[in-house]
Amino acid sequence: MKRGEILVNKCSPGLSLCCFFIVFAILLNSRDAWGKVYIDIDSPAFQQFAIAIPDFNVLPEVREQTGNPAAWFSDTLSGYLRITGFFNVIDKKAYLADPARKDVAPETIRFADWMAIGAEYLVKGSVRHAGNELSMECGLYDVVKGELILGKKYAGKDEDRKKMIQKFAGEMLFALTGEGGVFATRIAFVMKKGKTSDIYTVGFDGSDLVKETESKTIHMSPRWSPDGRHLSFTSYEGGTPAFYVKDMLNLSTAKIYDFQGINLPGGWSPDGKKVLLTLSKDGNEEIYALDFINRLLRRLTNNFAIDVSPVWSPDGGKIAFVSNRAGSPQIYLMDADGSNVKRLTFEGNYNTSPAWSPKGDKIAYEGMIEGRFQIFLTGADGASPQQLTFDAADSETPSWSPDGRYLAFSRNKNGKRKIHIMNANGLNVRALYEGGGDCGSPSWSPRARSD
Repeated sequence: MKRGEILVNKCSPGLSLCCFFIVFAILLNSRDAWGKVYIDIDSPAFQQFAIAIPDFNVLPEVREQTGNPAAWFSDTLSGYLRITGFFNVIDKKAYLADPARKDVAPETIRFADWMAIGAEYLVKGSVRHAGNELSMECGLYDVVKGELILGKKYAGKDEDRKKMIQKFAGEMLFALTGEGGVFATRIAFVMKKGKTSDIYTVGFDGSDLVKETESKTIHMSPRWSPDGRHLSFTSYEGGTPAFYVKDMLNLSTAKIYDFQGINLPGGWSPDGKKVLLTLSKDGNEEIYALDFINRLLRRLTNNFAIDVSPVWSPDGGKIAFVSNRAGSPQIYLMDADGSNVKRLTFEGNYNTSPAWSPKGDKIAYEGMIEGRFQIFLTGADGASPQQLTFDAADSETPSWSPDGRYLAFSRNKNGKRKIHIMNANGLNVRALYEGGGDCGSPSWSPRARSD
């Protein structure tokens, strides 16, 4: 059995949820069979899901062996749901239901007790250890209807427990909204300490910080490939800025280009076969497309102005970039071959760092207003620009989550930058990583294929 495998066709001894889930196996096997009407979390009228998550049911002998992890599972799930901005997790102190009750079937759950405290949804979970093997079963219930919405079982090692919680949290989001979560994704960013800077990655919840570069020099501009296999960046390891790519699977790093002058990475093409670069090898900064497989380089811009920060549209047909050809930095669009250049932004005299939304309908960017950089959002045609941040601090370099629901960005306050995340409407702002040093240039990884 593979880790994290979902089981709905087999009972495990001692787990009371399992047999109940099998009764509903046909429904659980096909979301389409439900005729589900998803809740639109992007609607202005959306209100957070009110949900209750009591401690998971852990067998008595497991409590003796592991020190009662029941609260860990419920609290970890609650934490992930809270940071989405879409859930109001009701405090356990408000629960009326007897915590000793281990009911799991709808006909045995006293839904009136959960309705009385304002819960719309309820999660019931059960955990069982067998040595280092762990299995977890979870059910999501509609309290008002008194129905099971989602039932899942996961199996793996004890160290996989966090991945299991992430998986179920994503399944919950899919069941309610039609779009899964990004709980297992990572955000790459640059952390500067003194005169050197390195690239780090951190989880969506701000945990599991990993240092990805290990030399005493300057690293900058991390960019993920669309499959998450590669992380490109610029490094001064050889004394001058060069373009590097790290293979995140085998952890090897290769220098790709070290032309004289600037070597800055832009976005990867949607198929992962090309990388956009800003190079100054021929004079001023121009945009090039690198065939990553064959190492073939093609120049896309040829202008007296400075052209930087290129990113591909999700369909690969367009490229957004920054140019000062009109006198100040503004965002432009061009076709993937460099033709048909059009200006996108006209409001403000300094707009940069474009980031294309995963659906291709919006572009986030940083723009200066009243002496501060703030995050803005505009349509892919430049229509209806909208300011998302309004802080007495510089908000810079936005990066989209792979589901298009969030933006990571750096906030520079009092001379120190920190990585933050907010919902794509500008709400639910939270610090992702605050410690260590001056942090900037976030880049959000794609989802893992199993998410």
